[in-house]
Amino acid sequence: MLYTPIQFRNIELKNRWVMSPMCMYSCENGLANDFHFVHYGSRSQGGTGLIMVEATGIEPRGRITNHCMGIWNDQQAEELGKIVDFVHSRSESKIGIQLAHAGRKGSTWNNLQIPLEEGWETVAPSAIPYHPSERIPHVLSVEEIKEQVTNFKEAAKRAVKAGFDLIEIHGAHGYLIHQFLSPLSNIRTDEYGGSFENRIRFLLEIVDAVNEELNDNVALFVRISGTEYAENGWNINDSVELSKILKEHSVDLIDVSSGGNIHGAKISVFNGYQVPFSSQVRNGAGVKTGAVGLITKVEQAEEILQKGEADLIFVAREILRNPYIAVQGSFEMKEDCFFPYQYTRAKISS
Repeated sequence: MLYTPIQFRNIELKNRWVMSPMCMYSCENGLANDFHFVHYGSRSQGGTGLIMVEATGIEPRGRITNHCMGIWNDQQAEELGKIVDFVHSRSESKIGIQLAHAGRKGSTWNNLQIPLEEGWETVAPSAIPYHPSERIPHVLSVEEIKEQVTNFKEAAKRAVKAGFDLIEIHGAHGYLIHQFLSPLSNIRTDEYGGSFENRIRFLLEIVDAVNEELNDNVALFVRISGTEYAENGWNINDSVELSKILKEHSVDLIDVSSGGNIHGAKISVFNGYQVPFSSQVRNGAGVKTGAVGLITKVEQAEEILQKGEADLIFVAREILRNPYIAVQGSFEMKEDCFFPYQYTRAKISS
């Protein structure tokens, strides 16, 4: 199944390998540069079905660090468009972008909050910092929440103009959307807090606004944390219920990760440790899902698909080590996969 095509709206992925969005912390003023051109371009030459560009800030305060990617202005979108054009013209890969806002987890470097004069005031649904040593974040007013929805919509508009095949909304890992979802980081008493329906409102408004900028030629994914590993926090049952609703709001796939919102949460990490969350969401909500989390072997990836635990395989660290994992896997499985004609002499015949 790894080398079986799959379709989202009018977008066909040639195989089920996905380069997971991973922050590179290598931008100035949010602008992609030659490093990013090589970084993303090389994975497309390795036959990866879908390349996901890293978490990209929808406003300056939406970045994790001051070296993170941005798409809050046209110049940033134009630089990203050069990468998109290369991927489209020189490979069979599709390319997507993850739109994000770090919320209270912004203004950091090496996992430490940087001084206000070097960084910025963070924002959040409630006046609760990620770590007790950090500054109290600014609590977004209802009007400011609406402004953030508009920021996501405008970022999506720029991404579509830049030529991306797919948009992913980052609702995981303790960033702003996840902060709204969790009752541990969201203690609001207005229409954006309290009940499950209120806590998911921000994400649903973003999804609907982004979809207004999309068409059948641009698909929509949402990344969530299946659980945050904390008592009385966001859990897998919440994720299943949310995913049912997201499906009704024309979300094409749920990218299921975990954790990130509660400092010091105990997480047992092992190969494929997040795959069960993908399986529960896929089978409980009846939606397509992506599995991620220390997936390192071709056989492991194939087994996940065969067992119906996911529809796409998101690979992170392993694809940093080996940009050619997709094409090398096709050699092992005697399957067809894109390989640059310039490299034909290195192709292993099946």
